[in-house]
Amino acid sequence: MRIAILGTRGIPASYSGFETAAEQLASRFADRGHEVIVYCRPHVVDPTLEEWKGARLVHLPTVRNKYLDTFAHTFLSAMHASRQVKPDVALFFIAGNSPLCLVTRWHGIPTVINVDGLDSDRSKWPAFAKRYLRFAERQAPRWADTAITDSHRVAEVFEQRYGQRIGVVPYGVEDPGHHGTATLERLGLEPGRYLLFVGRLEPENNPHILVDAFARISAERARGMKLVVVGGAPYADEYIRSVHRKGDPRVVFPGYVFGEGYWELQHHAYAFVAPTEVGGTHPVILEALAAGNCVVVNDHAPNVETIGDAGLTFSGAEGVPSLVRVLERVLDEPDLVASYREKAVERAKRYSWDAVTDEYERLLSRVHQAGSHGPLPPELVDLDAPGPLTAAR
Repeated sequence: MRIAILGTRGIPASYSGFETAAEQLASRFADRGHEVIVYCRPHVVDPTLEEWKGARLVHLPTVRNKYLDTFAHTFLSAMHASRQVKPDVALFFIAGNSPLCLVTRWHGIPTVINVDGLDSDRSKWPAFAKRYLRFAERQAPRWADTAITDSHRVAEVFEQRYGQRIGVVPYGVEDPGHHGTATLERLGLEPGRYLLFVGRLEPENNPHILVDAFARISAERARGMKLVVVGGAPYADEYIRSVHRKGDPRVVFPGYVFGEGYWELQHHAYAFVAPTEVGGTHPVILEALAAGNCVVVNDHAPNVETIGDAGLTFSGAEGVPSLVRVLERVLDEPDLVASYREKAVERAKRYSWDAVTDEYERLLSRVHQAGSHGPLPPELVDLDAPGPLTAAR
């Protein structure tokens, strides 16, 4: 098949889970003999890069604006795919792009969209943006041939909210290793002597709650432990400054860390904390599990689905006080931390990227064979097939 991937910032991945998914799927599709085209934004991906891991890269302009960036670029991508690339199937990411599925379908291209974790719930969006996103989410199964998400919990919420069942293909994970300590040395960290947060520094990911909670733990109890807050976010400068202001000298803000450095931080953390309260299967949680971390998450339902019995939760409704209690327990009980490390590695095995690619390949093949004639029946999305679709339930 000729497969076009649209709606992300492009590959190689350097920002979020959408891009990581695009890169992992694109490389594996290419290895399996498919022709893969990934659309990229020139301010994110080097515009001189024409190929990555077997996938052809197409660079198109966009509007550098918080509300228009993704939509403008995806519109141009959909037009280019429809008129020039003419793929056998188009794979879109992000619910806000669902109207653009009509572009490819109007040109007879079977189309799938991954709506991810219901973006309309994110607090960063103002009222008008939330209304648009709710509208785009509701229409996604009608405007694409098939809509999917990466979490069974999100699919349940989608059905309750919009009255329609959508498919589920979980996110994947692959631990590339990288157990070195060069990044730790650069940041003044010691293996096993820091808690780790990784994510966009946006309100719904709650880094401010984590920084507040850590500040309430005495230095005596922390015993030299630091908190490392990795990440940033475009268009969120004021919020990021507010998070920094909440920090104390024990909090390290290295900004973005990618590649080997990122995995070095994952492998050597004492524990990983994900206070996020929105979204579906968060890639960083899976990566923390794969790295053998003791994982602490907000009790947001998709987070709980992801970790199963391989991590600890705190009450998102209670917030800082609940997180303080869990962090104090983690700091006080190293044997507990060790037991969750073992569980984490086993849990991560359920989310193999190869198995996830199998599911995408089957789905895209079915959509291609059916043609762009309306949504596939739910049974063809194969919700109950063996493999990652049911393994994570």
